[in-house]
Amino acid sequence: MKNNSFGLYIHMPFCVRKCSYCDFLSFSADDDVKTSYTEALLREIEVRASLYRDRTITSVFIGGGTPTAMPASCLRKVMAAVRRSFTLCPEAEITVEMNPGTDHPSLEAFLTEDVNRISLGMQSFDDSELAALGRIHTAEMSRDTYDHLRRLGVENINIDLMAALPHQTRRSFEHTLRAAAALRPEHISVYSLIIEEGTPFARLYREGEPPLPDEETEREMDALTERILSEAGYHRYEISNYARDGRECRHNRLYWECRDYLGIGLGAASLMDGCRFSVTESLDDYLTLTELTGSAGRLLSAEKEIWDKLLMTGRERLSRYDRMAEFMFLGLRLTEGITEAEFRERFDTDLDDIYGAVIRRHIRSGLMRRTPGGYALTGRGRDISNTVMADFIIDNDEER
Repeated sequence: MKNNSFGLYIHMPFCVRKCSYCDFLSFSADDDVKTSYTEALLREIEVRASLYRDRTITSVFIGGGTPTAMPASCLRKVMAAVRRSFTLCPEAEITVEMNPGTDHPSLEAFLTEDVNRISLGMQSFDDSELAALGRIHTAEMSRDTYDHLRRLGVENINIDLMAALPHQTRRSFEHTLRAAAALRPEHISVYSLIIEEGTPFARLYREGEPPLPDEETEREMDALTERILSEAGYHRYEISNYARDGRECRHNRLYWECRDYLGIGLGAASLMDGCRFSVTESLDDYLTLTELTGSAGRLLSAEKEIWDKLLMTGRERLSRYDRMAEFMFLGLRLTEGITEAEFRERFDTDLDDIYGAVIRRHIRSGLMRRTPGGYALTGRGRDISNTVMADFIIDNDEER
């Protein structure tokens, strides 16, 4: 099934200070490095766009790092290049991630003219929890930033929150949920903390600190999230995401629905036409993109070698069975689940022929449920979703 549209992700790896739990590709840098990075981004945009002239972008997501730690002039140049080089549909959702405390006055034109959705990384409304995470802001700064965006006329805001934090209690988490809901953003994401190897948190965790909520408390927090946000007018449409009617994140749905997306910038991943690839994670190597001198689409042979080295790393053609598995375990993240009709359209075979036995077993166990036309996880299934979804991976090397 060929779809002529795709989503665009742009990675800004810079932040004011790296948080203690973060394993994303991010770091601090001065404005000279950020300017050089922007020039390399502009070159990558030009070359990438030459490959997709006949396709339309339906969503743009500028993530990081902290994109709003970039100079405003750099961000505006990037979005101007996207509009100039790609075909951007008029109603495209354009999101930028932002942390409280980075709403510099110079960013106002970018935030109101170049994007139409802002994702605020508030994480918690408890100052001691924020300090433990290594965040640069306080709860008061979060509220001030949010109020400032509303005064600017921003009409589509997401708030990111975190659960199962060090020293977090059910009571402190409930305070955070109610404080976020009271602001009445259009969208709220609630992610459980994951201890990632190589982070300061991982070292502390191995030593027995900091104390983390146990699994039962974490499940209670999840149930509390759904109850409080439902009462506040939000519907749960994905394991970690809640929205007001019509305000679901269109870009993230691309990932969950296994649609095409193109990643631009340091370390950015792509899935285009059944092929997965990513950009180099070496900043020094990435900056050599500014040395490409050929016109877009007509790179010299030496430049083509640079392209392959920097922008097409880890290239992998997904097999039919890989794509089936991803359709299942990403689609089941959505509250609505997956449909048999969509599976048949994509893979020209019946869902029951491939996964019937697995699905029936999980229905008997109370982990999956039948929906009109398909299947979804139950509440219990969401609690152990990783275990359930692992059962949809097929060990078969056909078509690799």
